[in-house]
Amino acid sequence: MIKKVKDGYQVLSEKGKNLGGPYKTKEEAEKRLRQVEYFKHKKPSR
Repeated sequence: MIKKVKDGYQVLSEKGKNLGGPYKTKEEAEKRLRQVEYFKHKKPSR
């Protein structure tokens, strides 16, 4: 989830933990959110 804060935008988990930020633009925050989602669903290769 992306939240607007005083310093810009912040990426937060569903439970409210900080996953990155603050970012100056919403696009930067969306890029970080895509990174988090990618690694969350990535399965380890064996």
